[in-house]
Amino acid sequence: MQLHAVLERLVARGHEVQLLVSRFPGCATEQQLRGVPVRRQGAWWNANFALLAAAKRELRRQAYDVVLEDVNKIPFYTPLVTRLPLVVLVPHLFGATIFRETNPLFGSYLWLMERPLPWLFRRAWWIAISASTRADLERRGVDPQRLQVVHCGLDFASYDLAAPPPRDPRPTLVHVGRLMRYKRADVAVRALAAVRRELPEARLLILGDGPERSRLEKLVRRLDLASAVEFHGHVPHRDKVRLLWTSHLLLNPSPKEGWGLTVVEANACGVPVVASRRPGLVDSVRHGETGLLVPFGDADAFAVAALSLLRDPERWRRMGENARAWARRFTWEEAALQTEAVLERAIEAHTAASPGAAVKRA
Repeated sequence: MQLHAVLERLVARGHEVQLLVSRFPGCATEQQLRGVPVRRQGAWWNANFALLAAAKRELRRQAYDVVLEDVNKIPFYTPLVTRLPLVVLVPHLFGATIFRETNPLFGSYLWLMERPLPWLFRRAWWIAISASTRADLERRGVDPQRLQVVHCGLDFASYDLAAPPPRDPRPTLVHVGRLMRYKRADVAVRALAAVRRELPEARLLILGDGPERSRLEKLVRRLDLASAVEFHGHVPHRDKVRLLWTSHLLLNPSPKEGWGLTVVEANACGVPVVASRRPGLVDSVRHGETGLLVPFGDADAFAVAALSLLRDPERWRRMGENARAWARRFTWEEAALQTEAVLERAIEAHTAASPGAAVKRA
């Protein structure tokens, strides 16, 4: 979940918020970002330690009603520094998937960091961004009575162009996301090679950057696809929307997503999706209506599914219309309202359990 989008709307509803995040080169230590006060400490490599210490200092400095921890990549273990009511926001937990991305030492570190979560946060309330993440948390021992699904939102108006660009005359596939090894963008490249055996004009746009880019570029050259694959790197939102509108299909071959926001972004531009039949994606893709789900890692299956839509313009058009209707369902306003309800529930439960606690309502 894009936490900042929810916090913006909570601030607009009158709540006081302090967001603690990690630093990056050239950033301001403190600033107001679209109404949300932001304080930065630490860096990407030590954020879980630096931000826990920052949270401890912040909680001593000022009275708060509730703490919201975003477990995105790695937990912060905030129960170690506060007895305030807690809400835990979980896009998804890696589990063994982390070993697809990194070395065994770091993978084991992250895997072990996730293990105590259900016990350490046993008094917390939980937000999962999909039914898949909810099921994973329940399997790990989280109390289902303290667990709610809140889907990511979407600013549909920013994708709903009054005069969208025409679809490219060539069959155009697109992959959107950070280029990480475990995300398996190589499957999209290999699928394109198979598609081009039937549709030689087909091409692939890769939007996003990351450590896997050089490996993907080598694969493209090895498969003789240099003229058919475009690496756009990180693109501004406006350019991303324009490129989605010119495309025909989004390919998402990831082994796991929290929800699959790029799926719904493509849907908002009338683009059906071919994705792995894996957690998160089985929630954001409505198989047979807004896209097709295929076995994870099977480039040929991705190609067959893509060809089935590219060769059937009426089916592709119908799926595109369904996709736009599906994307309209998800708004940040609704996500903020549901998040607010969970935060209030956590405060009320804490107050009921500790009648003498002084709780200042926002």
